[in-house]
Amino acid sequence: MEGLAQIGFNLPGLLIQVFNFIILLIILRLVAYKPIMRMLDERSARVKESMERVEQIKLESARTEETIRAQMETARREGQTLIAQAGQTGDRLKEEARQEARREVEALMVRARSEIQMERDEAMDELRRQFADIAILAAEKVINESLNRQTHQRLIDEVLEESLKSGGNKN
Repeated sequence: MEGLAQIGFNLPGLLIQVFNFIILLIILRLVAYKPIMRMLDERSARVKESMERVEQIKLESARTEETIRAQMETARREGQTLIAQAGQTGDRLKEEARQEARREVEALMVRARSEIQMERDEAMDELRRQFADIAILAAEKVINESLNRQTHQRLIDEVLEESLKSGGNKN
């Protein structure tokens, strides 16, 4: 021991320092180490929980993104189907409109032909009536005058001129 004292070691002082150090360690363990370790454990648990939440959110996000992608694809296909149906409907309506227009044109032509025929028939009837009137007038004049050929021809010419003048005034 004396050899230790010569180099500057004091055994009782060393033991007291070791004893003080052990007490300090016990106090630090009770006062600081356990609370610090508990705080670090809690923080580690929160970090781990946050990481798990982040992972869950990533998974949900991926599932949601996939669902959205599938819905968009479905909507795109439905849109293309609707566009195709609209095109077909448009083509069908155009064709129906063309056929309806053809039917209307044919009906108008039939009506126009029948009106033209009726007007022609009326004109022919009117012409017959006028011709009959002319013939009757001519016969009356012929009967009223002498029946010689020159007089007869002159009367027909007069009646024709009168009917042309009166016919020209009517129209």
